[in-house]
Parts: sequence; C-alpha cells; structure tokens
Amino acid sequence: MTDERIKELELKANDIRMSIIDMLEDAGSGHTAGPLGMTDIFTALYFEVMEHQPENPDWEDRDWLFLSNGHTVPVRYATMAHAGYFPIEELKTLRKFGSRLQGHPERHALPGIEHTSGPLGSGLGQAAGVAYGMRIDAKKNHVFCFTGDGELNCGNIWESAMFAGHHALSNLTAIVDRNNIQINGNTENVMKLEDLPGKWESFGWHVIEIDGHNIEAFVDAVNQAKAIQNKPTCIIAHTIPGKGIKEIENEFQWHGKPPSTEEEQRFLNELRTLRGKIESPHTH
Repeated sequence: MTDERIKELELKANDIRMSIIDMLEDAGSGHTAGPLGMTDIFTALYFEVMEHQPENPDWEDRDWLFLSNGHTVPVRYATMAHAGYFPIEELKTLRKFGSRLQGHPERHALPGIEHTSGPLGSGLGQAAGVAYGMRIDAKKNHVFCFTGDGELNCGNIWESAMFAGHHALSNLTAIVDRNNIQINGNTENVMKLEDLPGKWESFGWHVIEIDGHNIEAFVDAVNQAKAIQNKPTCIIAHTIPGKGIKEIENEFQWHGKPPSTEEEQRFLNELRTLRGKIESPHTH
C-alpha cells in the first residue's frame, strides 16, 4: 500500500468516527468505546479488503461479514453509509422506532447485513456454517467474523472454533477485537483470556496478532489469511477502546455509554484536530 492510500483510509476512518459520535448522541443510547476502537479495521475491510458491491448487496461473489459482537454495530452502519449502502443522513435514525438501524444488526432490515445478532457468542457458529456451506458448493467467497474479547467468555464461541478447526475452514477469518475491556471491567480481571493465541492455535487455527489501528498491518494479515489453505485464521487485533477521543480511551465505563450533546461537540472538535494532523503529518 502506498503512503497516500494509507492516509486516504486514515482520513476515511476519522470521518467514520465522527459519524459514530454524531449518531450515538442523536440516539441517546448505544455503545461508544468498541465502535471507535474497531473503526480502522472496518474502514480497511469496506474500502480495501472485502469483495462487495454497495449498489448490489446480494452480489453472489461477495465476501460475507458477520458481527458476532452485535452491540458494536454503530461502526458497521457508519462504515456502510460512507461506502454507499445508504445515505449518511439515515445514521441519525439509529435505535429509533421503525428505523432500519436497530441497536443490533437485523438481517432483513438492511441490505448488506448478513445475519441478525444479539446473544453474544452466536456469530462465529453462523459464520462457520456459511463458510462450510460455501466450501461444499465450491464457492470462492471469503467469510469474516468479528468477535469481542469479552465475548470469548461464551462457551459456544469455542464450540464453533472447534468445528471450524476440525473442518479446516480456510475460507473463514475471525477477527478478535482485543481491547481488554468488557461491560464491567478489564477482561483479565473479569475472566482471564491469556494465553489467547495459544487457545486459538489449540483449536487448529492459524493466528496473527496485529495493532488494530495499523491499517496496512491489517490488510497484510488478511492477505496472509487468504493464502492459508489448510486451516481457518484468527486475527487478534489489539485496539484501544474509544480510539481518537483521549478522555475515553481505555475506559470501560464507555462500553455502553453514548456521548451527551456537550461531549459530542468536544469529541467532534478533537476528531477535527486529528484530521488536520493526518492531512499534515509533519505537524505531529
């Protein structure tokens, strides 16, 4: 990737973060920390990595994306809107009655959403089932599945990991948002996850660890995952919850808290300043 392309994607990610803040304040409810932390990866997926067509969401040769940690869906909605799936103005309907943008993604409500999520732990099994079916049908589509690290407390995640490893589903890539927080504290205090790479490897997965805010590293990891032919891949992406807003970074209290009107303006101003730094890196 060229430096110019990386800058282009970083600017897009900054715009998407601004949309996330704006839509959450309008909604008055929803999750802030996780979506901000996952924005760089979602930007890379929709604008660089995935095979997809916003004007034709059901394109047969598209890659599939599952969001098992469905409460982080503001980042998916915002990224999809910026990618052209629906008007950016519609983001202001988040969590409103009758909106297509519910608090968890709903498969039939919005074109481009592959599954309905809500109960944590269920998405990887759905993704593995689709990947298995695609292999039976000799299809080339790739399946991506996001999980949160706190979500890994759910036993059905590991049942699905065992299934995917046993069947060597090389067309499946899991992306773990390793941000070290969950709703009531630090993940290692609530339920220890480490040795996390070793856990996935023991289930027969190829594991790659990356900085989840390094877009080039994520793109390289996906390319590596697609080159692995004998097992599924797990990308453990180390992210900062609340990324871009210094006062809420790494604060687990922002897991499920939206910004107030006053906080929205302060956060948007911070992101505008960050945009200027991305545009003129010599000012860092």
